[in-house]
Amino acid sequence: MKRILVVDDEPTLVATVKYNLEREGYSVTTAADGETALSYAREKRPDLVILDVMLPVIDGFEVCRLLRRDVSVPILMLTAKTEEVDRVVGLEIGADDYVTKPFSMRELMARVRALLRRSKAETGEQPETLSCGDVAIDLRRHEASRGGEVLSLKPKELELLAFFLRNCGRAFTREQLLDQIWGYDFVGGTRTVDVHVSWLRQKIEDEPAKPTRLITVRGTGYRFDG
Repeated sequence: MKRILVVDDEPTLVATVKYNLEREGYSVTTAADGETALSYAREKRPDLVILDVMLPVIDGFEVCRLLRRDVSVPILMLTAKTEEVDRVVGLEIGADDYVTKPFSMRELMARVRALLRRSKAETGEQPETLSCGDVAIDLRRHEASRGGEVLSLKPKELELLAFFLRNCGRAFTREQLLDQIWGYDFVGGTRTVDVHVSWLRQKIEDEPAKPTRLITVRGTGYRFDG
């Protein structure tokens, strides 16, 4: 479980961000000032820090600068400021990404996932293969198979299947799948997810009308079972 430190002195915002991150399966610690944030970051070694610029005791820019001296962790900065110079300063002192308030939770979650994926790739943690039951993907060859037989999948089908294999047995809403695979700025609706699930079932199920692998979870969305 990835650990995320959220640093902001707005209780309502912190509670909302924490709730949404925990829904995505992250472990969340919060801090309301820069000094506490530095202490938590050094002690708990989070996988990502979401850091507000305007903080009491020590501001976010200084926290970012000090963190960069001590730990190697992705930093996503939040601010109500819109001036370009503030964004530039944040990036120059070591922030990895920058979101201006007010922001949508969908955008924030997408940026969090992108930073964690980038961090994982940089540390060489990416596995070469994924599997769940008799369905597998060779990530290096971008090739999927079922029971040893190669499947012909379109790029988004392969990406969707890989996400399910990484999260075998876990249910996701259509909105979560849309965010994960198509991104927060995708202009289409959740029907896109249904269409791609239907296409996948045609290729991985013995009876697509009665799926046993890619299951519809009533009232939620979809789950992949081995």
